[in-house]
Amino acid sequence: MRTTLTPASLRRAGLSLTAVAALALAGFAIAPSADAQPVARTAATARNVAVNADQAVHTARACALPKAGEMACKALRVTSGTVHTTNVRGTTITPNAAAAPTGYGPSDLQKAYGLTSAAAANGAGRTIAIVDAYDDPNAEADLGVYRAHYGLPACTTANGCFKKVSQTGSTTALPTADAGWSEEISLDLDMASAICPKCKILLVEAKTPSMANLGTAVNRAVTLGAKYVSNSYGGGESSSDASYDSSYFNHPGVAITVSAGDSAYGAEYPAASKYVTSVGGTALKTASNARGWTETVWSTNSTEGTGSGCSAYDAKQSWQQDTGCAKRTISDVSAVADPATGVAIYDSYGIAAGYYTFGGTSASAPIIAGVYAIAGAPSSGSYPTSFPYAHTSALNDVTSGSNGSCSGSYLCTAKAGYDGPTGLGTPNGTSAFTG
Repeated sequence: MRTTLTPASLRRAGLSLTAVAALALAGFAIAPSADAQPVARTAATARNVAVNADQAVHTARACALPKAGEMACKALRVTSGTVHTTNVRGTTITPNAAAAPTGYGPSDLQKAYGLTSAAAANGAGRTIAIVDAYDDPNAEADLGVYRAHYGLPACTTANGCFKKVSQTGSTTALPTADAGWSEEISLDLDMASAICPKCKILLVEAKTPSMANLGTAVNRAVTLGAKYVSNSYGGGESSSDASYDSSYFNHPGVAITVSAGDSAYGAEYPAASKYVTSVGGTALKTASNARGWTETVWSTNSTEGTGSGCSAYDAKQSWQQDTGCAKRTISDVSAVADPATGVAIYDSYGIAAGYYTFGGTSASAPIIAGVYAIAGAPSSGSYPTSFPYAHTSALNDVTSGSNGSCSGSYLCTAKAGYDGPTGLGTPNGTSAFTG
């Protein structure tokens, strides 16, 4: 485990040197409002100093700066600027909670990704697991507000739809509560609900964001029967990743999705694991084309945008055929992640209760987990990360945009067919996510 804040350890924490410099200028995180829950963040929260050139959106990382060796959550909350969504165009966003959502809701996402109401109904009885760190005491209540607002069926402990456990499986001995990770949890739960409203949801909370604890939570999710496991965290690669692969992510017959990262071009782990579906991020907008939508690579600036790249440690899978990277290439597929075309989330723990607009690949990972869930249970010996490679025509190919500079242009620049930032593309129905 790294013990000093070297450039490598900063990437494992999900932060660039620019973001750390911004921390030094900004000081500690913005204090919760007077009516917020009495919980403090454990470190400063990085605010991105640059903004999206098109939409002029400012964002803040939901989670506090991780300690060296810990994983960073990949949720970005819009704090000011304007958003571009089907609900409200050119709406100014402030750090205050809103009474009504301004980001994309379930019907928007289902339409954008060709998910009919009949397809969404296919998830009945299937369980999506959400793996995050720390406890969100308001998780079930906040999820209830979101689902009620959008007319989704109730998902509660009482009706057997929702369950929250620690990494040990306990429903009572839960980790310490954390305001930042609570935002991440709300984002993940709401996105899983938006795509698969009839799925059951299992929230597994690790006691800290170390890979060992988060990995243990992944194993717990699988032990408890989840066939779809979403992970919205990551950090820099390390020589330990091969052992993490075998210890935590080698679960045949389980679709495991992982955020590709929010720090622009560069490989992260566990997105680099050969056993997971690495999920990149796009900017999603309405259009006058036949689909009714258009997508480009999400890139805000040189330090904020979807992750991608060539792994330094993980072996390439047999189904990945790109030739510019000898090892595992990130990403496999993608979905909306740009905060400027962000999603609506309801959250109340540690901040004023209300609707917020979020982005980051923390949004795209649970979206893809939801698509896998409505597509159907993977066969017992399969690796679902391979499924999209056998059904490339059933994806929306993203062909424009870049998340940085790289020696192999497709690793950081979108093109026809496979590319690093968006993988094989975004869902167009569920066919690409079946075995």
